[in-house]
Amino acid sequence: MNGMDETLEIATPKRTKEIIQRHGFSFKKSLGQNFLIDQNILNKIVNAADLDESKGALEIGPGIGALTERLARAAGPVTAVEIDQRLLPILGEVMEPYPNVRIQHGDVLKLDLAELFRKDFASVGKVSVVANLPYYVTTPIMMKLLEEKLPVDSIVVMIQKEVAERMAAAPGSKDYGSLSIAVQYYSVPELVCIVPPTVFIPQPNVESAVIKLKVREQPPVEVPSEAHFFEVVQASFTQRRKTISNNLKARFFTKENREQADQLLEQAGIQPSRRGETLSLQEYATLSTVMWDAGVRAGL
Repeated sequence: MNGMDETLEIATPKRTKEIIQRHGFSFKKSLGQNFLIDQNILNKIVNAADLDESKGALEIGPGIGALTERLARAAGPVTAVEIDQRLLPILGEVMEPYPNVRIQHGDVLKLDLAELFRKDFASVGKVSVVANLPYYVTTPIMMKLLEEKLPVDSIVVMIQKEVAERMAAAPGSKDYGSLSIAVQYYSVPELVCIVPPTVFIPQPNVESAVIKLKVREQPPVEVPSEAHFFEVVQASFTQRRKTISNNLKARFFTKENREQADQLLEQAGIQPSRRGETLSLQEYATLSTVMWDAGVRAGL
């Protein structure tokens, strides 16, 4: 299948417009629909996913199938989850030459992904998630994929550039925050490329980026409770201009025991005057452990 005529590729302005017009399709802004029309960007996405026939691919939001077509040629089983019912007949038509592709209608945030993986990817050892994600639901989708501890090898997605930069940010940088820590707890992020608005129909108002998350087999730090760890992280960034001490006091301490916050920070080797964005993943793990051991929980 790899020797297919490039002139038939979906991801060209001419072919995309032809398919859209023939089916009378109109873009829904509410679904964040922007279709890729650039072969070079598709190559970068698929190459970053490092696929072969022994690997499966899950795509979210296939649109009219530009990326799906590439995945079908590069991977073993491919499942594409599409929320917009109007696209199902188009996908059915353009994916007809590819028996290894299954189109699933539904909202990925509501699907039982563990069950989908068991059903669709039983024949392969590794699965990559590869997608051009709708920007308005990027973070919930990414966190669902990471938090549900699915058998995913890597996640390669096109998302808004600012969000990609936040996911890959290092401590001390302006982009570093609770999203950076959550993503880096579960995976190793790597920016693949920056993508201009001109490679989409219709053009979005922002720059995009392709990011690859190599999913970790084990988190890089040990914590007594993941839920508590992430509560501590989120609290530390409640107001970025405040010190970590003040942010933690507002969330975890009462007037009666406020001085304990600074004692626990010192115990964790963290200056109370530091700000949340200066702490590393390891420092947050140490801090959450010290607080946990002292019996400090949210709302107490």
